[in-house]
Amino acid sequence: MQTPVAVVSLGCIRKNVRALARRARVPVIAVVKDDAYGHGAERVAHAIADMVGMFAVATVDEGARLVAAGVGRDMLVLTPPLCREEALRAKYYGLIVTAASFPSLALCAGLRAHLAFNTGMNRYGFPPPAAQKACAQARRLGVSVEGVFSHLYEPSDGAALAVQTRAFSACAEEVRRVFPEAVRHLCATGGILAGGETFDAVRPGLGLYGYAPPPFANAAGLLPAMKVYAAVGQSTVPFGGGAGYAAAPRPFAALHTLCAGYGHGFFREGGLGAIGKLCMDACVREGEMPFGAQVCVLDDAAAYAAQHKTTAYEILLAAGKGTVKRYVR
Repeated sequence: MQTPVAVVSLGCIRKNVRALARRARVPVIAVVKDDAYGHGAERVAHAIADMVGMFAVATVDEGARLVAAGVGRDMLVLTPPLCREEALRAKYYGLIVTAASFPSLALCAGLRAHLAFNTGMNRYGFPPPAAQKACAQARRLGVSVEGVFSHLYEPSDGAALAVQTRAFSACAEEVRRVFPEAVRHLCATGGILAGGETFDAVRPGLGLYGYAPPPFANAAGLLPAMKVYAAVGQSTVPFGGGAGYAAAPRPFAALHTLCAGYGHGFFREGGLGAIGKLCMDACVREGEMPFGAQVCVLDDAAAYAAQHKTTAYEILLAAGKGTVKRYVR
């Protein structure tokens, strides 16, 4: 196959869910946003639906696709609705929306919702002093508030973690005065690994797919679920010149070309064992390989990310979008 193939182990993802749930000791809200971090949201969701309490996605469109695919679990949309059309679509598909400000709360009338509070991330969320007013308005609007959450901005910082946890606890207490059954969730993968307060549920994303966010060590024994393979498209004795773009000329006994490049989500500047820069759809490596052979070019997104000063999150999303997926148990 000319396009790289991402082999996704659903068995590894199930083991990761089990490891995180065992560590947190509360139900898991599995984050499958952005096509399950590049792993394929529909297949991943079906594979772990029996192990989780609900799923979380970024947008109404993502949630609608999972519902249409027959995923039979509640779906929390983390991005607040921006218009009435999104709110109506969320209602039609039975999604749970996020209210994070008074304008977004006004769009949530008659909907199921979780209230988000800003405890330091400064991205989305009501300010903590507005908790009482937000709850009163939600009740007036007929919003069915089923949960309350916030985001940790640096769970590895013990002092920041403590400050955010106290702020969230106060907000959650205010919400539960009005909506006693509201599920409280604060920790994602980093918070779980940091030993943060897990409340009623946790919300892991990256950990489901086998990676611990920096600077955490993989103490939970998480297993990377995706490996990317590329086919050998050429194996040859070189004819003068260098190898690949911008490679310093030097003698090579043999070279081979892989069908993998920056058009598939990899970095043009190098990596994958390439000599010189990657092409859009190919990279050149030293040595002889059989024509058509499948070569693993990515089995550790964290290591590849470190080479390029980025994160495993970015690598997984990019590689997932540029590859054809095959699933194994």
